[in-house]
Amino acid sequence: MWLRPNRALSRRGLRRLIVVLAALALTTAALGAWQGNVFAPLFALVESFAVAFALGVAWRAGDRSERITLDEASLEVRFLPGRRSMRFQPYWVRVRLAPGGQRHRLLLRSHGRELEIGAFLSDEERAELAEKLMVLLAELSGRSRR
Repeated sequence: MWLRPNRALSRRGLRRLIVVLAALALTTAALGAWQGNVFAPLFALVESFAVAFALGVAWRAGDRSERITLDEASLEVRFLPGRRSMRFQPYWVRVRLAPGGQRHRLLLRSHGRELEIGAFLSDEERAELAEKLMVLLAELSGRSRR
């Protein structure tokens, strides 16, 4: 399974949004400069770069994902980008939705280790994922006992 956050914009849409916001800021600054505020265009440029940077950082946060692989030997969660991963024995792993502040946390536990997955998903998506994982783990453990 691949878990990815929802993105509201494509890369092309992000670029268009930044261009529109910068054009609006510079147009407003040009009107301000025409009325005597000579520093308005400079501030508009600084603001445009700051907004573009902040939107780019927020958009890149959408690149993170989690890959969950389940087979008879292991349940592996790999966090992307990066190389961090954690393996569990599927027979012993427990899936739990734990209340945590304003949202529930989806936890995998086994042998004293605990891992939160799907932190970027909504509560409904986490509950659906928990149910799906519980069913898959139950099917796998039932098959391996036979």
